[in-house]
Amino acid sequence: MPATPLLDREPEPGTTMTSAPLVQVTPEEIRAHEHFCSLLDDRALLSGPNRRFHDLQLLYSVARDFLRGFRALHFVGPCITVFGSARFDEKHRYYQLARDMGAAIARMGFTVMTGGGPGIMEAANRGAKDAEGRSVGCNIRLPFEQHHNPWLDRWVTIDHFFVRKTLLMKYSYGFVIMPGGFGTMDEMFEALTLIQTRKVKSFPIVIMGADFWPEMRQFMKHMLAGATISPEDLDLIKWTDSVEEAVAHLQEKAVRQFGLRRERLPRSMAWLGEKTLEGAH
Repeated sequence: MPATPLLDREPEPGTTMTSAPLVQVTPEEIRAHEHFCSLLDDRALLSGPNRRFHDLQLLYSVARDFLRGFRALHFVGPCITVFGSARFDEKHRYYQLARDMGAAIARMGFTVMTGGGPGIMEAANRGAKDAEGRSVGCNIRLPFEQHHNPWLDRWVTIDHFFVRKTLLMKYSYGFVIMPGGFGTMDEMFEALTLIQTRKVKSFPIVIMGADFWPEMRQFMKHMLAGATISPEDLDLIKWTDSVEEAVAHLQEKAVRQFGLRRERLPRSMAWLGEKTLEGAH
């Protein structure tokens, strides 16, 4: 005997099956929502179904973001990406740690890549220039202004967060995670997920700022105890506040593992407007 459709069943004792009343939306609220979404492509893309032609335009804006990023970053050389908060100024100890780390990465021969903004990002890019190394950024367009920092040899500004995250990982052979907020957490777990699921190779991840992370380390152990991750997943991470230890880990897990060589850099074509970053050859 076939099951009775859900909507034809009698309600359980003590419950009702009444539908929630529809909320009336005023024309002013509709116009305010449309204006809100019109200010950024990301908002329109994430706001649900649009008119078909508008969605096609948004798809083009994603492709344009990728093309802009590919052209800007294709010739910058092997990178190490540094993630971290935009909110620390140059007097903060995390800023100085990121600056020291940026200089050490540059001395290894890598290009230092960041999100291109202030705070930890600025510090790592500044450290690269302290060591006369290469420094690039992948900035994001936000409702409030976020200008690229002044320590970049090359940068690109992206409209879509997910495109930006892809670019920050596409050109990197390792990741350094400094203290940060929601965005830093998003970037850290994106990298861990891609490595865990073998979407990318086992690139090294260094997490710095020990006094910032104890609860996160404990929570990861909690995930391990709950069998939601495997023991080898925690082996993906090197926890340290030592620049020397971080460099040794990157040397072992990035340089030796992937056999990085300068001749891996693609050859640019001037007739296409392509330009190799100075020092990345």
